[in-house]
Amino acid sequence: MSASQWARDLGMGVRFAFAGGREGWIRALLTAVGVGLGVALLLLTTAIPNALAERNRREAARSDHTFTQQKIPRAEDTLVVLDTDTMFRDRDVRGRMLEPEGPRAPLPPGLSEFPAKGEMAVSPALKELLASDSGKLLRERLPYRITGTIGEQGLVGSQELAYFAGGKGLGDRLEYARGARIDSFGNPDLPPSDPWDPVLLLLVLVVFVVLLMPVAVFIAAAVRFGGERRDRRLAALRLVGSDSRMTRRIAAGEALAGSVLGLVLGTGFFLLGRQLAASFEVYRVSVFPSYLNPSPLLAALVAVSVPTAAVLVTLLALRGVVIEPLGVVRTAKPARRRLWWRLLLPLGGLAMLVPMVGQGDDGGTFNQYLLVGGVMLLLVGVTALLPWIVERVVARLGSGGIAWQLAVRRLQLSSGAAARMVNGIAVAVAGAIALQMLFAGVESNYTAASQYDVSRAQMQVHVPEHLELASTAEKFRDTRGVHKVTALAETYLADGHTDASSLVQVTLGDCAALREVATLPSCRDGDVFAVHGAKYDTDTAKLAKPGKKLWFDGADEDRPGEHFSWTVPQDIRRAESREDPTGTERGGILVTPGAPFTTLASFAEKELYLSLAPAEPNAYEYARNTAARMEPTADPMVWHAVERNDRFATIRTGLLVGAACVLALIGASLLVSQLEQLRERRKLLSSLVAFGTRRRTLSLSVLWQTAIPIGLGLLLAATVGMALGAVLLRMVNQSVRVDWPSVLSMTGIGAGVVLVVTLLSLPPLLRMMRPDGLRTE
Repeated sequence: MSASQWARDLGMGVRFAFAGGREGWIRALLTAVGVGLGVALLLLTTAIPNALAERNRREAARSDHTFTQQKIPRAEDTLVVLDTDTMFRDRDVRGRMLEPEGPRAPLPPGLSEFPAKGEMAVSPALKELLASDSGKLLRERLPYRITGTIGEQGLVGSQELAYFAGGKGLGDRLEYARGARIDSFGNPDLPPSDPWDPVLLLLVLVVFVVLLMPVAVFIAAAVRFGGERRDRRLAALRLVGSDSRMTRRIAAGEALAGSVLGLVLGTGFFLLGRQLAASFEVYRVSVFPSYLNPSPLLAALVAVSVPTAAVLVTLLALRGVVIEPLGVVRTAKPARRRLWWRLLLPLGGLAMLVPMVGQGDDGGTFNQYLLVGGVMLLLVGVTALLPWIVERVVARLGSGGIAWQLAVRRLQLSSGAAARMVNGIAVAVAGAIALQMLFAGVESNYTAASQYDVSRAQMQVHVPEHLELASTAEKFRDTRGVHKVTALAETYLADGHTDASSLVQVTLGDCAALREVATLPSCRDGDVFAVHGAKYDTDTAKLAKPGKKLWFDGADEDRPGEHFSWTVPQDIRRAESREDPTGTERGGILVTPGAPFTTLASFAEKELYLSLAPAEPNAYEYARNTAARMEPTADPMVWHAVERNDRFATIRTGLLVGAACVLALIGASLLVSQLEQLRERRKLLSSLVAFGTRRRTLSLSVLWQTAIPIGLGLLLAATVGMALGAVLLRMVNQSVRVDWPSVLSMTGIGAGVVLVVTLLSLPPLLRMMRPDGLRTE
């Protein structure tokens, strides 16, 4: 058959779609909207690699840390940068204090000039937050006048909270504050990142497949909108002389028209969403519109594959339909669907995945093509099995109320359309269940219980050397929301003035603080204790002897020439070790303030451990404000009960962001599909109302027509999802354990989306159930 004949028939179908009156336009528009939503998400997916690369590029371009040991001397082109990062209500705030040391000092990306002392330039999101009532506590922490705004080049996201503040004498703070003297931004000496382990790569690949498969399923379903009305129009073509093959090609041309229009709408949806993206932050991730530039190659692939898929899906769907001049045989009882080839898809997927069982725990790698192919076949198997299951189940459903009988009979006549409507959500739920099982199975490898005892303290504050420990602790005790403050100073003494072979830890604090690190027999000001029984401590028994002379050498503390000796007192007492709030057992010597040891206290590392009042929701913010007043570069450390691998947490965040987008697509596409089916049944609904059928009965019948396929689809999704999850767990050498809360939650989310869509479709359903819907022009 010639290409010109194909082109002529497809072109005729395109003309029918756009010149076939209101019916043709409505069908083309519904198809275009369904396809367009999927295309928009596909374009967004193709833009993700570029967005991540741009975020990393901008983060590297504004880097102001050095990873080499070489210190840059002060010069005309140097800039002192102090790190003043903080947090506000679990949101990171990037802060820098700047002092140019010459006219050629490098200007940070995003700034047009350096802020003066007492001034700051802020990101648009931070400016908005500081101007709001919710940012009042953060405003107290940033006592600078806003004089400028950070440009896009200085930010990694539109909703990032960041500021640059001006300062004087910052070079003197480099001895104790976080910061550096630099002569340029951007660091070419960044250490290479660690290679990804196979399990994390497995997670990334499965996440992408699981998120994209529902999109492809919805696009395939969208090109078949209005199938029954289209087939009746095609029967008229047979009446005027076209053969069956030509008729199918014309039908494919109609689908092609809808898909091409869908590409246009999808591009518009994507561009609109691209502009709106800057206004939102999803799971702490935000982007600028300029980030979302799809790869030209991937965008071209989408542009070619979507119309091609529309033509192929239409031709495949019409293979089992006999279109005759006087009607469509589909209106008769359809032939029973065969099961054998539908089982080949999931079995083939399992066959591709099983050979990789056990490869991900000992540094082995997975075959990416087998992995992606196997997961895709298993998920596509859901779309193949669901129509067969729906057909078999509804064929055996018995009698019931009028609404039930109307719904069951409708499903018996068009079970394929009902299955197509829920295929996408079934695929999404199956993939989500498998991913949740996989995440739950490997989570213990990437999360661990923290060593910190969060029941005794929730924050840790490092006190700079130029501040006195007792007065600083008193300021925190007076802070609202702080329940208890444990103040400790720590250093080391050696058994010799030079070339010391043994060291003993010395901890200074009052009796209440020392009881947090050791079990004391009794304590009063002036006491000295030797702690015994600590893990890994072998030198205390040898060095903490009465009359033993110990030495402090400040050379290790960047104080050349600062050294003195101290003699262990004769009345030193024994204490037993216990875990301190950081989860470690410390040995060594404990000294109370009254002991003759004041010289060493000024050289010790000083730490505060804060216990916060649970009843005060802003306790963390009050503590951070006190720390900022004490020292702008202070960044109190918040303790957590669980520590997570950053990459694992990033992948899980990406899954949540992607799942939110896919769920939005699922809801929108289901609503379009539901409205399309109601439109096709408008005259039937009007006829039933005209004969006296109650609207409540018809509404319930529509609800049952949705609920039955959805229930079967979710049951199949749970089964396939658990099977896929079990195989993935065995691939990473984890025992198979069904995460029932995740299974139930994913199934419930899927059912919830369908319930919302059904409720949104009730108003147009009630409008269609009017006798005047029988009117024909």
